[in-house]
Amino acid sequence: MRVYRGLLSVFRIAVCGYLVVLVGLYAFQRHLLYQPDRTVVPPAELGLADAAVEHIKTADGEDIMVWWIPPGAPEKPTFLYLHGNGGNLSYRSDRFARLAADESGVMAVSWRGYAGSTGTPTEAGLMLDARAAYEVLRSRIEPSRIVLVGESLGAGVAVKLAAEVPVAALILDSGYSSIVDVASDKFPWLPVRWLLWDGYRADLAAASVSVPVFQVHCLDDPVIPIAFGRRLNALFPRHAALIEIPGRCHPVPARAFDAVLKQFQGGMAAPD
Repeated sequence: MRVYRGLLSVFRIAVCGYLVVLVGLYAFQRHLLYQPDRTVVPPAELGLADAAVEHIKTADGEDIMVWWIPPGAPEKPTFLYLHGNGGNLSYRSDRFARLAADESGVMAVSWRGYAGSTGTPTEAGLMLDARAAYEVLRSRIEPSRIVLVGESLGAGVAVKLAAEVPVAALILDSGYSSIVDVASDKFPWLPVRWLLWDGYRADLAAASVSVPVFQVHCLDDPVIPIAFGRRLNALFPRHAALIEIPGRCHPVPARAFDAVLKQFQGGMAAPD
């Protein structure tokens, strides 16, 4: 009887501990998913002398900061850059410089709740931010020259946006089938699919993306396992081979980002 009571006590403690973890992760899941750095750094201080800081209004009234580098030639593409869950635009200044190096344009969105932008990040909110930036960009650039670039968390937004609006192409760094898949992989002992508020179901939107897609991913990605990038890649009707980079990294290093840009340039130049 004492053994039985002891086991029952251990069981109760384990269940209580599990429930505490479950409630904690449920309540603080957005604090885990979104990790903004709200420090505003002028792009000129980072070597982006041609970048202007602008603010746009979203459909729900938030004020979103973007960095805008106009294209230097009419035939060049303009990249709408949707960044990942951590940091802010200043963390990606080298990427913007690479994108604009051949006189291409860049509009980089600082998500709501991140540096220079009002509001609190949610999946629905990030979609509103991306749509607002797209509409502003479309007023300046023909859709046939707009290329969406999604990095990490922003890849899911980019896929969903590409399924909605006309663009020229889609470039993804560390893309994924869904955040539901990623979270389920990280917490297999939790009922993640029932608890997650922001699922970012890129897998459900991929079949509606009619433009060419170019992806790059690290083989040993500690944040988004490459299996989910491969799963997403296979769902697009028009996709180049997924560029798989040896090593452990997230997002991909500069040389790998250059590789997917070259793949994009070659793929868009090739006859359809």
